[in-house]
Amino acid sequence: MSDHNWPSVAAVICSRGDRAVFLREAIESIVAQDYPGRITVMVVFDRAEPDESLTELGAGPTREVRVMLSDRRPGLPASRNAGILATDSELVGFCDDDDAWLPGKLTGQVTALRARPRALFASCGAVTMYDGWSAECMWPKPQIAHADLLMSRVKEANADSFLVYRGALLGPIGLFSEEIPGGFAEDYEMLLRAARHSPIVYAHQVGVRVRGHGRTSHFTGDWETIAEANEWLLSTYPEFRAERRGFARVAGQISLAWGMLGRRGAALRWAWRAFLASPLEIRSYVVTALAMRAVSRSWVQRRLNAAGATS
Repeated sequence: MSDHNWPSVAAVICSRGDRAVFLREAIESIVAQDYPGRITVMVVFDRAEPDESLTELGAGPTREVRVMLSDRRPGLPASRNAGILATDSELVGFCDDDDAWLPGKLTGQVTALRARPRALFASCGAVTMYDGWSAECMWPKPQIAHADLLMSRVKEANADSFLVYRGALLGPIGLFSEEIPGGFAEDYEMLLRAARHSPIVYAHQVGVRVRGHGRTSHFTGDWETIAEANEWLLSTYPEFRAERRGFARVAGQISLAWGMLGRRGAALRWAWRAFLASPLEIRSYVVTALAMRAVSRSWVQRRLNAAGATS
């Protein structure tokens, strides 16, 4: 296949300008892809002065690096949307400013997308690098269905691995939601929305490197945001009601978040809903134990930190 037959790709990187060395590594990993088509790296600065020197990292007629200041509201979803709207490439991918794309990512994903002409969205595996060790995360099937996403968060589909037709983001799928409270789980919500239209194609390869920051999330301890965002998900996606285990999972997260805030009434209401949907949802029992003071919030937080879980 000749170079001009490969679709153009824009890689959107959002940054607040505080990780300059990692940001350059992320850009270089994208520019160095062995992909035959055109790649434009869109670096979107969120409330930070754009670093114009990054444009020098573009190399040759098929590689370009552009920088811009987000003209939308603060936050990651809005900054990604600014980058999507500023490009005219056929496909759009994403990379955090301290992560990287591994060799072969784009070629493998575009090949997988083209093998399914009705597909709109692709993902792939990731490796998370910690201090002295690493962990690979790979979805075992060739696609991720909407039902899979109702049942599970599907952490095997990291936002760094998303590759989407831009026309779908401007059309049937839509942009990243800027309405989710705190922007929590905006990548999961995007997967849910995309899979409503067609399954997510999964290229069975480790295509992205994620830099681990301990075992905790950016949202660790932000229980009100976690509760409100998950309540928003359940109201926005009524299909959770038909998938009892999936509903119980999200309801359990809500109950635990309210429980960790000491909101006993709200916690027990959501724990009861989780239990009715699925008695196997362990968070309903944890919340009940919290309400009865059989365990402490600090004990629960230690267990969550040890498991690397947000809620």
